Amino acid sequence: MAEYAAIAERGRIDPADFERDIAGIAQPVVLRGQVGDWPAVRAAGRGDAELAAYLSRFDTGRPAEVMIGPPAIRGRFFYREAMDGFNFRREPVTLSRLVEELLRLAPLPDPPSLYAGAAMADDHLPGWAAENAIGLPLGEVQARVWVGNATHVSTHYDVSSNLACVVAGRRAFTLFPPEQLVNLYVGPLDRTVAGQPLSMVDIEAPDLDRYPRFAEAMAHGVTAELAPGDAIVIPSLWWHNVRATTPFNVLVNYWSVADPTESPFMAFAHALLSIRDLPLAERKAWRAWFEHYVFAEDAGDAASHLPEHARGVLAAPGPARNQQIKQYLISGLTRR
Repeated sequence: MAEYAAIAERGRIDPADFERDIAGIAQPVVLRGQVGDWPAVRAAGRGDAELAAYLSRFDTGRPAEVMIGPPAIRGRFFYREAMDGFNFRREPVTLSRLVEELLRLAPLPDPPSLYAGAAMADDHLPGWAAENAIGLPLGEVQARVWVGNATHVSTHYDVSSNLACVVAGRRAFTLFPPEQLVNLYVGPLDRTVAGQPLSMVDIEAPDLDRYPRFAEAMAHGVTAELAPGDAIVIPSLWWHNVRATTPFNVLVNYWSVADPTESPFMAFAHALLSIRDLPLAERKAWRAWFEHYVFAEDAGDAASHLPEHARGVLAAPGPARNQQIKQYLISGLTRR
């Protein structure tokens, strides 16, 4: 295992300090004890059975998608060696039934791997979010629940920033900054384990002969282990690897709710279709457009030489401008 630097830490933070010191800094930070007073965390402190009973009290009986892998995968849900499928199967299971099975398996030395990820609390555990309120200025977010045993979520990213809170068990987080993309050997973009592309490198046993550039990524990685009540802020596009290390783990996270029609990833995917395969000279020409209108520090001023009523899709940000861009796209995509 590589030696990574420690992620910056703070103690419990109030909304004003979060807004001033944390939001928008684009750097990860651990908030020790941030949700230590949640009823769910207190129930976990009294034992797994207490937390199981607490969770079951909210359960609507709506099944969640559970990933089930054999003991041989040792918790790492991933592709099969030949990249012709995955090393696990999926089944619809209620969270209460999943928790019951996790408690049954907990004493076994080599159990199968079970994991339900991103189950929306309002759908599966209504009332949870009200009793376990985050109390931070996160904007429009929804609590999502992650339940499993000793599982390993391979290195991936999220488009939106992520606040993850440990309710039960312990989790080790290892993060890499966005610019390490080139050194992470990313797998398929459109055939993924759980929605987001993964690094093909197993950070617990990196094969540097096969993935030599990962050595550079390791030099930039940071890590932390979180206990119940701790939280971590993971900025947008930071790659993160998550290892749950105990037989019964519960985590709750919050992503900002984004309009899928405004996803940067969809714009990127369209660029693969429309730009990547052009001749080099044309790609360089389009790069100039992107630099001027999208990536330049003063990109918002690109139409400042025009009167406001004539700026159209280059107008200042806002709902009206966004709708105008969407109509512009629809018009272009449907034109024959």
